[in-house]
Amino acid sequence: MSIRHGLLALLDQGPRYGYQLRTEFEARTGATWPLNVGQVYTTLGRLERDGLVVPDGEDEEGHLFYAVTEKGRAELRDWFETPVPRTSPPRDELAIKLAMAVTVPGVDVHAVVQAQRRHSVKALQDYTRLKARALAGEPAGSAADGRSDLAWLLVLDQLIFQTEAEVRWLDHCETRLANYRERPVAEPGPAATAPARGRRTRA
Repeated sequence: MSIRHGLLALLDQGPRYGYQLRTEFEARTGATWPLNVGQVYTTLGRLERDGLVVPDGEDEEGHLFYAVTEKGRAELRDWFETPVPRTSPPRDELAIKLAMAVTVPGVDVHAVVQAQRRHSVKALQDYTRLKARALAGEPAGSAADGRSDLAWLLVLDQLIFQTEAEVRWLDHCETRLANYRERPVAEPGPAATAPARGRRTRA
């Protein structure tokens, strides 16, 4: 998840301060990836260091506003125009867990798969209910508008498709594990006859 570019996208619509950025980010993603204000200000500090944003005054309550620079807009355009690379996929904890489970003696891999499937199916049901509510017109957050609702639906669709794929992959893992258990064990070949050792008899 690129918090950096998400904040640039929000600042491209006008100066904002940290709490506003947090609220709008969560509204557009349905709080799927919640942020804390500390993360926001840490990211803003890095963006300022890199010349992508600049401080833009304070309001009467002392909130420090930030504005995007032309360099920041150029980076944002590049982010939108560049596909997300799949050559170095992010580490997937579930894939790592199963890869380790099949190599560690004493681990019930079937139980690991079943527990994950139950969790994933419940998550899929929860996402589906959220989507039904979103389609019925319930806003994603207090600051949501029409475009934010659309953004939330897109995020929900991605979560649903991803979880459906995970459940299918877990089914595939069970089939592969079953096939592995049923694989016939190769019979050992005949032992090579070792040459007799001792003194050779002269003719």
